[in-house]
Amino acid sequence: MVILVKSKNIITTLIVILIITFSAFNYNKIIDYISRIFSKEPKVILNEPNAYYKKVSYDFVKESETFIPLSIQDIKDIFYSILNRGYDEFTFYCPSEYVSCLDDVNSITNDANTLTHINNFVSPFNNFKAINVTYSQSGEVNIEIEKLYKNEDINTINNKIDEIIKENITEDMTAEDKILKIHDYIINNTKYDTNQTDPKSSTAYGALINNIAVCGGYADSMALFLNRFNIPNFKIASSTHVWNAVYLDNAWVHLDLTWDDPVSSSGEDTILHKFYLIDTPSLEKYKITDHEYDKTIYEELS
Repeated sequence: MVILVKSKNIITTLIVILIITFSAFNYNKIIDYISRIFSKEPKVILNEPNAYYKKVSYDFVKESETFIPLSIQDIKDIFYSILNRGYDEFTFYCPSEYVSCLDDVNSITNDANTLTHINNFVSPFNNFKAINVTYSQSGEVNIEIEKLYKNEDINTINNKIDEIIKENITEDMTAEDKILKIHDYIINNTKYDTNQTDPKSSTAYGALINNIAVCGGYADSMALFLNRFNIPNFKIASSTHVWNAVYLDNAWVHLDLTWDDPVSSSGEDTILHKFYLIDTPSLEKYKITDHEYDKTIYEELS
């Protein structure tokens, strides 16, 4: 009988030790869970945006004001705001009254097209390469973002942009003068990667450093310069192509460096200005399949 009592005491002591150990290693999670139980509105932590944040809202996605979703549009706005702020990870919470919230989060997470379009409205340096989303039935949604551009590549590109601006841009230039100069510089110094041999050709690194690119590299490069010049812009994507939208003289216009840098059969370098700052009717008159984009997403250019 005495032995049984001692055994029970030992087991009880071990259980207590395990509980204390578990609590020590999971203190923050336990506190968060308790807070979730007793708080009607769990606190969303907003860190400072990074250097490439653009304080802009669009027709398709807007800056989230509360980061508390009440509709699928709110969830899209949260994804946009997270990317736009340059966060590597973020947590938000689905309120109990939004019954289909987690289903809508799952729907957007598995919709590569929607995520790609959202990506086009933020700085290329805040673009994602991959997004990992996990959530619990309590309504907590955790997002982890793998950036398209590594820090060392960003530094290299920024140094190159500094060099190009110093050699080609003067203070007396108008916004359009600057756009034209950079449009021509990128085309004259970049070849289209017809066989997609360069793994970085879809990025600004391919265009500006390796001097070889596909449409993504041309568009990202132009976007980075437009951001430097504080000229409003975003990227437009069809199912086969990507180019730039630019806000100039109170109107949104198209700017497509890829189609202004045609690949000739002789291999000779050619530069055009056919798709340089043109409006949508002018773009559509060419009837190019690459330029058939969703006007419900890029409404500014409709």
